[in-house]
Amino acid sequence: MSGIPSTQDLLTQACNNKIIPNQEYLLQGSILDSASDHLFQRLKGLCDNVESGPQLFNDHELCLSLRAPNQAQPLMLRVRRSLEVDAPYQLRYIGQPEFGDRTRPTLVRSSIDVGCTATVIEFLTELGCKIDYEYFSKGYMFRKGRMKITMSKILKVGKGDEALSQSQLVELSVLAPTGQDAIGEEMKAFAEQLKPLVQLEKIDYKRLGSTLP
Repeated sequence: MSGIPSTQDLLTQACNNKIIPNQEYLLQGSILDSASDHLFQRLKGLCDNVESGPQLFNDHELCLSLRAPNQAQPLMLRVRRSLEVDAPYQLRYIGQPEFGDRTRPTLVRSSIDVGCTATVIEFLTELGCKIDYEYFSKGYMFRKGRMKITMSKILKVGKGDEALSQSQLVELSVLAPTGQDAIGEEMKAFAEQLKPLVQLEKIDYKRLGSTLP
């Protein structure tokens, strides 16, 4: 049976042919709770799921890192589990954002998602990963073609429903294979339709952190 390609061969072939969606195109912003209903109604009118309405989600997310002595940047991993539905845990790798090309309308970063069992946290900690922080994310998800738009409240773990702020996080994202940068223009055009309620933009958290007192 030597003629049958292995799983590794199939995966390599899929990557080379740009089949696997391993790039995330992302724009982010925030909106005050007092104005969030106006954005909610606008998204309902603009997005595809008009009849069924947006999808409610309530997730618990843990952010972990694995630091190696010979690496400048730690490996960042996230584990998410739904508190609403009985679904597999989700393990996600997120790469460092690419900010070199200022002409790109969106942030671009590597992103790979896989389903896993509830023992994933124990497995990762055995590998040496440390939990940096965790939080609850509760809100609504909309769809517009291949774009995903979420409005969510970030809540403290162990604090009931205590929110971190009086605003909601708004994210516009697309997962696509490498080399589909044209999706950024589509996202930019959609983001323009949400103004002036919310300003979605590329956010460099490293640069932002360096300006904080």
